Amino acid sequence: MTYLAVTDLRGQTLTPSELAAALPRAEVDVESAVAAVRPLVEDVAHRGAAAVLEASERFDGVRPAHLRVPQAELDRALAELDPAIRAALEDAISRVRAVSQGDVRSEERVQVVPGGIVTQRWVPVRRVGLYAPGGRAVLPSSVVMNVVPAQVAGVEQIVLASPPQKEFGGLPHPTVLAACALLGVTEVIAAGGAQAIAVLAHGAPDLGDGTVLDPVDLITGPGNVYVVAAKRLVSSRVGIDAEAGPTEIAILADSSADARFVAADLISQAEHDPLAASILVTDDAPLVARVEEQLALQVPDALHAERIAEALRGRQSGAILVEDMDRGLEVVNSYGAEHLEIQTREAAAVAARVSNAGAVFVGDHSPVSLGDYAAGSNHVLPTGGTSRSTGGLGVQTFLRGIHVVEYDRTALEGARATATTLAVAEGLPSHGRAVDIRFED
Repeated sequence: MTYLAVTDLRGQTLTPSELAAALPRAEVDVESAVAAVRPLVEDVAHRGAAAVLEASERFDGVRPAHLRVPQAELDRALAELDPAIRAALEDAISRVRAVSQGDVRSEERVQVVPGGIVTQRWVPVRRVGLYAPGGRAVLPSSVVMNVVPAQVAGVEQIVLASPPQKEFGGLPHPTVLAACALLGVTEVIAAGGAQAIAVLAHGAPDLGDGTVLDPVDLITGPGNVYVVAAKRLVSSRVGIDAEAGPTEIAILADSSADARFVAADLISQAEHDPLAASILVTDDAPLVARVEEQLALQVPDALHAERIAEALRGRQSGAILVEDMDRGLEVVNSYGAEHLEIQTREAAAVAARVSNAGAVFVGDHSPVSLGDYAAGSNHVLPTGGTSRSTGGLGVQTFLRGIHVVEYDRTALEGARATATTLAVAEGLPSHGRAVDIRFED
């Protein structure tokens, strides 16, 4: 039994909407999840920590003594962390920090006219809530990817939430706690799922230990459909980074691609979730056959073989045949993958023509899993085709642009006619009057 269903687009002329409809895509019913989590989010808003603790007992199988993780537990997790994992986390932090520092924007001062100046200031969000999942996989790398850009942006207060783990006495996973300690994050909450998003957004007067949780201004971080639904519900109250769906990889490859690498990379994303999307776009039909052979060899040996097979055979995954690389680029730009690999001849030149992707990985030795951990890029990326309109998590996520306008009398006089004419045209004469009055004796 093959793993990848084949969609043959060769010889077809499709409109942009027809092409988008022809491509495999995961179906995630966020609306149903919103209906399911709305009572919980409202309960947390009204009852605070008590509602969160009850939800943790119901969904995570454990009720923490209180929500705030004591500093002593953070210190202990770091002290007991495997030295090899600590070294890997420190290296990942260093790489992500280096890339993040390159994303910092400086103040921009523009003299529009003599005496008329507009300055663009970049101001960090004051308080942010970061979410680190703890379901099928524990992701200390997500702690790094969320915390480091926030710190580089200059965020003053960071609170991180991660699900309580039954096997660790109601604390988040020790490796997550150790990553927080490495990064100097001291405000850590043992809460997961929709209840974590709700308590970050609404705050709580008592976390069960007498301490207060102030609400945040922005929530970031990946999570399951219920986390996404909760983010949608609180988005009128706080900022959110995105409504992330199941992970995606698309690989644009030609006959020069190594089938072993292609198969391994498709598997690496399928490992996340049965709904994960793994897409191969190629102008070489024999490559599809070679990749299938490699999948047959590699999938059975994988730790999560059953989950991987389900994802690869799901309707969201498959191989897409095209006439040539021009058509292949059209396909991947229509798809707008979270992760896009280019395994072709002259890969850098092909990658330069990509307009829609969360992140692009160029050449045989730039696999997506490098970006997950050690490239320095961020792995919190847009999914579901939303890369057509937004980018991944980064320093800019945590900054707000504020225009500072400073005009003197002469400069205002030069803009007077424009302002008053447009005010009258829009039926808002008092707007114009506010300008005119400054020139009356």
